[in-house]
Amino acid sequence: MRGTRIDGWKRQRDVRHAAGIRVGGPRDRHDLPERRALALKKTDLYSSLWKSCDELRGGMDAGQYKDYILTLLFVKYVSDKAKADPDSLIDVPPGGSFDDMVAAKGDKEIGDRFNKIISRLAEANDLRNVIDLADFNDEEKLGKGKEIQDRLSKLVTIFSDLDFRGSRAEGDDLLGDAYEYLMRHFATESGKSKGQFYTPAEVSRILAKVVGITKDTRQDQTVYDPTCGSGSLLLKVAAETSRGITIYGQEKDNATWALSRMNMILHGNEDAEILKGDTITSPQFTSGNALQTFDFAVANPPFSIKSWSNGLEQEYGRFEYGRPPEKNGDYAFLLHILKSLKSMGKAAVILPHGVLFRGNAEADIRRRLLKQGVIKGIIGLPANLFYGTGIPACIVVLDKENAVSRTGVFMIDASKGFLKDGNKNRLRSQDLHKIVDVFTRQITIERYSRMVPLSEIADPKNDHNLNIPRYVDSSEPEDIQDLHAHLHGGIPDHDLNALSGYWDAFPQLRDQLFQPNRPGYNDLTIDVSRVQQAILDSPEFQKFTQEARELTAEWFDAHRKQLRGIDETTRPNDLIAALGDNLLTRFKPVPLLDEYDVYEQLMTYWHDVVHDDVFMIMNDGWLEAAKPRKIMADKDRKLSETPDLVVGTGRSAVKYKMDLIPPDLIVERYFVTERAEVDELMSAWEEASRAVEEYVEEHAVEGGLLAEAMDDEKINKALASSRVKEARHEGTDADEVAALSHLIKLYNAEAVAKKAAKEAEAALHLATLKKYGDLAEEEVRVLVLDDKWAATVCNRVGEEVNALTLALVRRIQELGERYNKTVRILAAELEEFDSKVIGHLANMGVE
Repeated sequence: MRGTRIDGWKRQRDVRHAAGIRVGGPRDRHDLPERRALALKKTDLYSSLWKSCDELRGGMDAGQYKDYILTLLFVKYVSDKAKADPDSLIDVPPGGSFDDMVAAKGDKEIGDRFNKIISRLAEANDLRNVIDLADFNDEEKLGKGKEIQDRLSKLVTIFSDLDFRGSRAEGDDLLGDAYEYLMRHFATESGKSKGQFYTPAEVSRILAKVVGITKDTRQDQTVYDPTCGSGSLLLKVAAETSRGITIYGQEKDNATWALSRMNMILHGNEDAEILKGDTITSPQFTSGNALQTFDFAVANPPFSIKSWSNGLEQEYGRFEYGRPPEKNGDYAFLLHILKSLKSMGKAAVILPHGVLFRGNAEADIRRRLLKQGVIKGIIGLPANLFYGTGIPACIVVLDKENAVSRTGVFMIDASKGFLKDGNKNRLRSQDLHKIVDVFTRQITIERYSRMVPLSEIADPKNDHNLNIPRYVDSSEPEDIQDLHAHLHGGIPDHDLNALSGYWDAFPQLRDQLFQPNRPGYNDLTIDVSRVQQAILDSPEFQKFTQEARELTAEWFDAHRKQLRGIDETTRPNDLIAALGDNLLTRFKPVPLLDEYDVYEQLMTYWHDVVHDDVFMIMNDGWLEAAKPRKIMADKDRKLSETPDLVVGTGRSAVKYKMDLIPPDLIVERYFVTERAEVDELMSAWEEASRAVEEYVEEHAVEGGLLAEAMDDEKINKALASSRVKEARHEGTDADEVAALSHLIKLYNAEAVAKKAAKEAEAALHLATLKKYGDLAEEEVRVLVLDDKWAATVCNRVGEEVNALTLALVRRIQELGERYNKTVRILAAELEEFDSKVIGHLANMGVE
């Protein structure tokens, strides 16, 4: 280790050169590697966009400042795309680009200049009243004079740091995801009144999949959303196809319609036909007195709107199954969509649960729809998913194909599967995948899904009521207290039989943990406190754990070639879809483990880490993506990120971020001996510090040898040295001098240990930094694929196995403690306590 120690700024500079890092002064912003302008990661983009919102937050609410942010995002994107693609469908004229906005920074008339730049871009592309709704010269919202000048200058600076020329939005739709990120946050901040323009992405994907959109869907097939809002639902449908689909939408709110138009362009769907108007009273897609029809329809209409019929003049034959009630428009939208479908058309519509069971006019419509067989399925969703309302909703799936021969409605109660996310609930990847798998394959799962015969729905006791709990009971089985077990002891067979999944996975474990007490009842063979360790030590459990790890390793090896080949042509969404589906398939036969829980572990890691890794590799290549980058402080000397590695100390310290390969992985593979030495020296330093603390604690008490030296101050080496001199000069107690002298020796030993540990750690950091520059491309692949991705997924699957074990332990402990003491034992204990109380009272003279 001593041979690797490097001192001084000059040596640090040489190491950074070797690591492939450009070297300059610590304040030189141009010292950043150029790749940062090209590899725009999703997390970087999100951070920058939300930082831009901070510049506007306070002067206006989210419903207002979203227009400014999304307009700037649009101008920046189309400007960058025009530079990279001469054939771009968006024309960026002179004086109408984002570069013109940058040139306006610091100008006293910056707001007016921004408006003119956006106006030129709008005129060149027939986007008047679409991208020019936000007034960048509005003093009430943005401030006056220097305030608006500084605010807009900061805002444009944030966006100028983004570069979409290198982002492969076509393959992964990075920008679309960012747009969606902003829409979600705007919906969250805007509250109920402004949240209806956005449908959560997870729900949108479910609609796209259950309606029958696949990779094989043709480009000339059509999809329609009569209440398209910002267009997110339509775009999720388009994303499910490999060649695109022809998009039609209608939205009555002008500002939201403009958002949708921008959204389509940002996603590369410039030719989508999005029209303005109220769908019920003024449908725009018509042919004479008939509605235009489409292959697919998806919608998230406003729930239970009361004014749906205001101004309604022409019905277009939409209400042939009955007229919806005047004060509730849910069925008005459903019937409009049904009428807008071709003869083989399919639709998925989000509606409140009331449409499933409300009576009167709605009951009549429901009965007729069921008799016609057009309702294919119903999916109950968790409550509080949507931004416009907290009530639970359902997806009604309509399908005209084979409607006449349909004999049942497939129902899913997915209300229990979600993740709490702030003040909203959110569907996890596993919830989405399970819903789609079960619906498309019509799989019956206890307490989750079943095909309900139309004869059962039409039975007089149900009378065409479609309320899901009537047909799918998703409630957990009641935990029954066994009176006989409470009286006589023993754990009932029915409680152990309920754990059959565990006994299937570990066939011998039940006999190891339990023995017969009497017919139908069992006793634990060990103390309840030892159950967990007994399970962990079980050969069957260890084998199960090892098999899960091996299965994960086999899965990863099956995709190794695909992962090694990640380059600029990779489509990340297709990549993770293949990885995830194969993982589900491999774990489906495994007893006990829920394959969707395993899938969720992969997807969480993908969203948190791997997606960004893949994106960097796509844009920069393996070697370049692995290079460290310096983190620069702002003018207030604050860092925007937490560094992964720090080289040097004090003002000369240089901080680095390793995006693709964390330093720990380098150390674990190449510097095991050095790491062990550092750990040993760190332990010696801790031990030396502990010796000081213990000695001071022992002797600094009142009457102790160091009591006088403390003198209301926390003693340190300088104070101890000063006190020794005083004590020797005064000729005081020799024991105090000896104690102080010993303390100084301890402080010296601590300083020596600290210096050795810090030097060793600094040397290790420098060696680690240098190693980044020495890495060959194959070494980078091994570090990323094996040491990072494969190892992490394997560990996460192991966590699922451990979670199952803990659940079994908790249940066995609960049952063991519940029936451990019979009523007879409890009565005896009560009698004993009564006797003690009577005895104590007698001793106090109380009869």
